[in-house]
Amino acid sequence: MASETLNFTKAALAKLAPAPKGAKLYYYDEREAGLVLAVTAGGAKSFYLYKRIEGRPERLLLGRFPDLSIENARKAAQEAKGQIAQGVNPQKERRAVRDEMTFGALFDEYLEKYSKVHKRSWAYDEREVNKFLSHWFKRKISSIDKTEVERLHARIGKENGPYQANRLLERIRSIFNKAIDWGWAGVNPAVGIQKFREKSRDRFLQPDELPRFFEALSHEPNEAARDFFMLSLLTGARKSNTLAMRWKDINFTTETWRIEETKNADPLTVHLPRQAVDLLKARKLASDSPWVFPADSASGHLADPKKAWARILKEAGIENLRIHDLRRTLGSYQAATGANGYIIGKSLGHRSQQSTAIYARLNLDPVRASVNKATEAMFGYMAAGRGEE
Repeated sequence: MASETLNFTKAALAKLAPAPKGAKLYYYDEREAGLVLAVTAGGAKSFYLYKRIEGRPERLLLGRFPDLSIENARKAAQEAKGQIAQGVNPQKERRAVRDEMTFGALFDEYLEKYSKVHKRSWAYDEREVNKFLSHWFKRKISSIDKTEVERLHARIGKENGPYQANRLLERIRSIFNKAIDWGWAGVNPAVGIQKFREKSRDRFLQPDELPRFFEALSHEPNEAARDFFMLSLLTGARKSNTLAMRWKDINFTTETWRIEETKNADPLTVHLPRQAVDLLKARKLASDSPWVFPADSASGHLADPKKAWARILKEAGIENLRIHDLRRTLGSYQAATGANGYIIGKSLGHRSQQSTAIYARLNLDPVRASVNKATEAMFGYMAAGRGEE
């Protein structure tokens, strides 16, 4: 195992020859003490930190060259040395993974150290993995192969739909990627599996359905659910935001609702059309709760009102309509009454690279006019359905 000291540069490392068959070559960086590049007989080049940890020499894998740049390898070496100086042994966590964790143990690590720390949607990871992958929990992670993941993906697609199957595949891939980041030497079994093609949903309340929907909504005995559905239609806000609406975020003077944190992690100011303001004022008079839709629940506010939704659709004779389609309904009627895509995106809180710059230049006035126009059009269909002039 030959070794030598070298000034690490991209050009110098790129031209290093493979090691002789059955051997490895080691090159030590002149600038960063302990940083080593190992070259195999196959030509693979990997950065390591060579350091004594708890009294014995350890070689800590940092990453492969050129995927990991020399600058980032030096930074990684410095960070690892800082941890070691504080009494932390980075190898212990990696050995735990290399020593054949079960999938259940790996998922616990993933949930606590990654998902809950970096993802607002961590609860979905917990729910979906426990629902679909609990049969893997006692198995060693190296026993799960690509063929098995492919079969699972196909079965979930058939039984639960392509969207569910694709999201589960993404979660499996992410979990195994973390195992690799933490030192596991195996191959991610979810890599290279083709996702199902997903068809964008375009369902919204049609003009002939609106009168029946409003009529059934007026008969709904659950007042909180009834007002929630109406407000969802009038604002186009996401279900989670509307359920968690708070009075402190409503400004009756400006007729706006401030959502501090949306799905995109950005704040959003929602214009409240006349009908929404009237509904909220009526609820405010009868409320002493901080929530617009208070309920006896763990969160303190209304949870997903599925039973009420089913009753309304049944009475209205409407099929294949989801609560989220109310959001799409507002956008559809905005488009039908002349609003352009930028205005619709602004009012619904959409974000895209192409349109973000234009959104930033828009104020709420054109959004206000567009939402008012759309809601008046929807209520016009209700009046027509009743035979009003």
